[in-house]
Parts: sequence; structure tokens; C-alpha cells
Amino acid sequence: MQVRPENPLIVQGDGKVLVETNHPRYEEARDFLGRFAELEASPEMLHTYRISPLSLWNAACAGMTPKEIVDGLRGLSKFDVPDQVLETTKSTIERYGLVQLTPHPDEGGKLIRLEFSTGFVAKMIAREPALRELMQEDGRRFWAIQQGHRGIFKQRALQAGWPVEDLAGFHPGQPLEIGLRDRMLGNGRPFQVRDYQRQAAERWWQKGGPAGGHGVVVLACGAGKTIVGISAMHLAQTRTLILATNQAAVNQWIREILDKTTLTEDQVGAYTGETKQIKPVTVATYQILTWRRTKETEFEHLHLFEDEDWGMLIYDEVHLLPAPVFGATAALQGRRRLGLTATLVREDGREGDVFSLVGPKRYDLPWQVLEQGGFIATTSCWEVRVPFRQGEADLYERAEENEKFRLASENPAKMRVLDDLLRKHKEDNVLIIGTYVDQLHDIARRFKAPLITGKTPHDVRERLFADFRTGRCKLLIVSKVANFSIDLPDANVAIQVSGTFGSRQEEAQRLGRILRPKEKPAIFYTVVTADTKEQKFAMKRQLFLTEQGYRYHIEERRAV
Repeated sequence: MQVRPENPLIVQGDGKVLVETNHPRYEEARDFLGRFAELEASPEMLHTYRISPLSLWNAACAGMTPKEIVDGLRGLSKFDVPDQVLETTKSTIERYGLVQLTPHPDEGGKLIRLEFSTGFVAKMIAREPALRELMQEDGRRFWAIQQGHRGIFKQRALQAGWPVEDLAGFHPGQPLEIGLRDRMLGNGRPFQVRDYQRQAAERWWQKGGPAGGHGVVVLACGAGKTIVGISAMHLAQTRTLILATNQAAVNQWIREILDKTTLTEDQVGAYTGETKQIKPVTVATYQILTWRRTKETEFEHLHLFEDEDWGMLIYDEVHLLPAPVFGATAALQGRRRLGLTATLVREDGREGDVFSLVGPKRYDLPWQVLEQGGFIATTSCWEVRVPFRQGEADLYERAEENEKFRLASENPAKMRVLDDLLRKHKEDNVLIIGTYVDQLHDIARRFKAPLITGKTPHDVRERLFADFRTGRCKLLIVSKVANFSIDLPDANVAIQVSGTFGSRQEEAQRLGRILRPKEKPAIFYTVVTADTKEQKFAMKRQLFLTEQGYRYHIEERRAV
């Protein structure tokens, strides 16, 4: 066995990869692994990545070859890479495209043809009962599926380990002329689509060919995913339905579309709990589409998907796609689909459904690259660990397991940390973000600051956000409602006092609230109770951002 101590990786036989974080080549190794593996654990000295089939198939869609992965692993590993890892990696990534969906030559749009790379692959697929029941013989040499089974076939095939390359093409939808404005922004500079935004849209579009028009673009919060969506609309030139997370996100999409394109107000509408407008470009919330009167009744607004001749669907924050929308998307595989997200992580494990039903990852730019280019703010991350006071520590130890996380999250000793941090950042624009509303009310009373929760009326919420943007308010306290699609460009300090267990996506979104480029560096604090479940969950929450190149500085507070 050849030993290369100067290298940073150890590749294990089970497909896990260990990386020394203090090694001079750590960043090179991290960026390489991030293209085809998932960060699984991030203790301070040694990070663990896992090579999974889905991460390899997404890499394949992004153009990564087996040789590139194998050569890279060998070039960075301290020891010989186990043969079984190399063979499994190669055979897994090469599975993408062995099964293809292509247009059927003569069935009037009712069928889609199945193409297999070899007769052996065809036999293997036909032996899968869940797939075979959807397949029908198509002449003497081919197989086909019904158009309506396009989504479910891809879902089932992925679950069986056969990622399908969908080349069946798309219904064009009703044409809609969409131009990009050549205009001056508020800073006196002309509006231009940035190179990476244009590249992301073009990677998704792929010159309008059958391989393009479906898939996911991954970009950091504040990097302009809305502009990528608008650029994609400009390429597609068709009626478009956009799904967003909440009313504020809907308003933001409409503002940007009217500001950056030649579309007019009579062509762009909102479909929400407050307004029901259906126009050539319609922006709806996930909540309205999944609303129903009772659990036994039907979803009353899912008809929006099929009532209009949409040529394109955009899923903002695609990692939050609700289950009923997955179901509707499975039936809408003939429309072009673009997913936008800061992280493909789904806490429910349905990343495979995003891959199958929305499409593979088409573009992913590391956050640190965007930071180095000045497109998002330079940011430092701190984890402040505060102990319980004696009485609370005893209460925590006696509590039921399902109560311990909340007790740690609402630790009263966190207030002293807030006192110190707010004195330190009295000249900054500070967001305090939390999950537990009672805790946030206590903080709001202590610091005499406005609080926004899910119960805050929309007009009050918008006024408070506007006060914060204009500097009339320097401190704003927000609940989970501010996790997504809130544009607060001048916020430069975020203090997270409680979170949703080990949610990696929430950690990324909350950091995203302060990532708009600005003169001051951004600082992200997360305050956790030491030696508790909250500290353990914090390590999991930080995984995605660690993978993106952020390091958390640890500050230990003493008991008082």
C-alpha cells in the first residue's frame, strides 16, 4: 500500500471520506468533494463526507465524469482508495442515462418511448414490478409508457436505482413575449444579468433542447435567484406560473418582474389568500395551493396548475415543496420546470423526488466563490455557548426527553448574551431570529424592539420591514416567518436564539438574511445552551454551511 501523508483525505471502504480540516489542502478537498458527496459530520478536526447515489447522479447531470472523480480521490487520498469504492462510484454514476424517455414517433402525444442502452438493461427494468406495470410493449423492439405516467415512472425508477434521463420534450405553452429592460438602478448603474446568473439560466435551458428546460439551480441567499428565474422566463417566452413561500415573496417576485422585464401590470398577477388573479405570469403561494377546508376534502386551488396553458413552472425555495405539490408536479411533466434554492437539503429526505419530478441539479456555485466575487457579503459565523444557571440545569436534567430541547432553547441565561451583543453592535442593523414565540416576546419587551410573528398583520409586517430598510429601526425581532424571501439588504448582524432542531436548511436561510452585499462585513451568531441537546442539534444545523466553506468560531460563556 502506498502512503501519502501529505494528502488530506482518507477514503473508507463503506464510501465515507474523512477530511483533515487543518490540512493545507483542506479547501481544495472540500470544494472537490462538495461536487459529488454530502457532508455528514463536521467536528472541528475531521469532517466526514458520504458518497451517495443521488449525489453522484446530480454530479453526472452537471457534467462530472467517473474518471474526474476517481482521479481526484486518488490524488487527494493518503492511502490507496479501496477498489470497491472506485468500482461502486464508477458503476453508479454511469447508470445515469441508461434509461431514457424520448418522444414517441407516431402516437399523437399519448405515449412516451422508453429507450434502453442495452437489451440487458431493458430486461432488468422489466423485472421491476413497480415499473413493469407502467410499461407496455411498443412494436417488436421497444417499450413505452403513457404520458400521464411520466412522473411516477421516474420516481419509481430512481427508487429502484435507475435514474432516468428525460428527453421526451415539453408542451410549449401559450407564447408570451418577455424582454429584459435596459434601465438604470437606484445606484446609477445599468441593470445587467450577472455572468453566473446568465450561465445558470442557460445551463437549465440548454438551448431549448429536450435535455434542458427542467432542473434545479442552487445559489446562496442574496445571490439573485429571482434574476435567474426571470432570465429563464426570457429564454422560454411562455406563460409562467411561479410558486413562492409566502405573501412577501410573492410581492417581491412581482416587483422584480415589473422592474426588470417588459411585462406590464396587466400581465402579472398574484394568486394568494388575499388576491386571486390569474394572468399570463401568475405568482402563487404554496399555502394557497395546498389549502383545503378539512383533511378529508380536496385541495381547492390545485386546479391552477391545469386551468391555464402554462409553458413553464418556477418553484422558488424548491427544497420546501409540499407533498401535494409534488403530486401535482408528477402529473405536469410536460411543462418546463425550474427549481430555485439555496440548498437542496430536505429534512424529510425527499431530495430524490426533487431530482425526479422537478429535475436534476443544473447549476451550483459555492457560497465562498460568490463571497470572493463580492456578490454576497463577507460573513463570519459564531456559536456562543452559554451554560444553564443551577436551577435551570436541574430542571433540564429532570425533564422528559421531548422537553429538553425547548428548555435549552429558551434558556434565560441567553438574555445576558443578547445584552452584550447588542451593546457591541449598537451601530449595526441587527436581526434577532428565533423559533419560540414566547421567548421572542420576552426579548421584544426587554429591548423595546418590534416583533414580527406569523400573527402579525401583513400591512404591519410590511411597515416594520420598511422601517428597518430605511434605518428608522435598527433592531428587529423575527420568528420563522422571516426564514424565507425577505429582502432586508442593510441587515448585517443576525443573532439566532433558537432554531428548529437540526434543520440545515433553516440555518442556511437565516444566514441568508444578512448576505446582501454591503459595506460592513456580516456577522451571524447562534446562541446555544452548552452540553445539551440544543448544542448537538446545532452541529447538525451547521453542516450545509460548513460544506460551503463557513467555519463557526466557538465562544464559551461562564456560568453566572
